[in-house]
Amino acid sequence: MSELVGHARAGEDTQAAAVEPAASAVRKALELLDAFKANTPELSIRELSRRTGIARSTAHRLTGDLVEWGALERTPSGGFRLGVKLFELGMRAPTSVTLREAAIPYAHHLHEVTRLTVNVAVRDGSEILYLEKITSRSLRVPHSRLGGRLAAHATALGKAILAFSPPDVADSVLNRDLHALTQKTLTDPAVLRSELTRVRERRVAYDVEESQLGLFCVAAPILNAANTAIGAISVTGATALDEAQRFAPAVQTTAMAVSGALRPRSRSRR
Repeated sequence: MSELVGHARAGEDTQAAAVEPAASAVRKALELLDAFKANTPELSIRELSRRTGIARSTAHRLTGDLVEWGALERTPSGGFRLGVKLFELGMRAPTSVTLREAAIPYAHHLHEVTRLTVNVAVRDGSEILYLEKITSRSLRVPHSRLGGRLAAHATALGKAILAFSPPDVADSVLNRDLHALTQKTLTDPAVLRSELTRVRERRVAYDVEESQLGLFCVAAPILNAANTAIGAISVTGATALDEAQRFAPAVQTTAMAVSGALRPRSRSRR
């Protein structure tokens, strides 16, 4: 009997040993994908290895698997970029799908009214994730892209979301090491907390050259029934704050319309 138990345990140990390398490979593959940031959409094997600490030979093998599955694509220069498959998966997430579908018609109307670039985003950790972008022909906004990310504290979209999020959410972002995207990015947590208070009061957030020099952004939160942000919508242009402020009413109205479209309608009484 003890001999049978010994064989069974040996089999379990062998299975566990086989599972661990597989789990390790999955974790490393995810780390490779996470190495891509908004400002570095293309990376070489050498840079992927440096950023993740994964051996170059392992990175080379895993990127091959990720390319075959569609999570990565090879670039003409010999590097890699994120593949369409990841965007498809992201769009299957219930909140993202619902918000994006509800926001698109209103976002297009906002674009027609303002003739500016319109973005719709949600928060993911300490960053915002762009769900939709409607580009203005007269102005190129390279730092925002569909499926791209930016630091929440450095964007009007992020500040609009954080201002209407539970306190622990804002704390989780502001208690981090806040890096500057430009010399005008707010990185002092105390200053940012005061800024979020103003955003809650006026229900609109501004980014004047904080995420990219020469550009402004005006954003308003998209709220659920509990008055908590589930996302935000914005317009981006190239002008000064006093000019940007005239777009605030249109952005706020659009955000309110999207918020209303997302809330379940109460059943009519019989």
